[in-house]
Amino acid sequence: MEIKPIKTDADYRAALQEVESLMSAEPNTPEGEKLDILVTLIEAYEHKHFPLDLPDPVEAIKFEMEQKGLTVKDLEPMIGKSNRVYEVLNRKRTLTLKMIRKLHQELDIPAESLIKESVKTYSA
Repeated sequence: MEIKPIKTDADYRAALQEVESLMSAEPNTPEGEKLDILVTLIEAYEHKHFPLDLPDPVEAIKFEMEQKGLTVKDLEPMIGKSNRVYEVLNRKRTLTLKMIRKLHQELDIPAESLIKESVKTYSA
């Protein structure tokens, strides 16, 4: 089993092809172990060369609402009365530090997403 670091785009493409050929490998076999190692190397390369951009705060909140079946009423303990929740969701009001902390704790939204500058500008 010869495995080497993924340093170039050509190395990356070769590793992807190798993984494709190993997809049916059984766990705890030499092929299965090679697959595990290659996937780890590919993930590290992708993380470094193709970083994912975090969603803006409003999109992150809306995504969590959809995923968890939450309503505006469910967000009130974290953001404030329903009119305040609507203002945040409609990008008319920015999140406060207190809101960010509560949303992060209660909904497990990454703080990095919540503090990111929103796509649209807020109006006063």
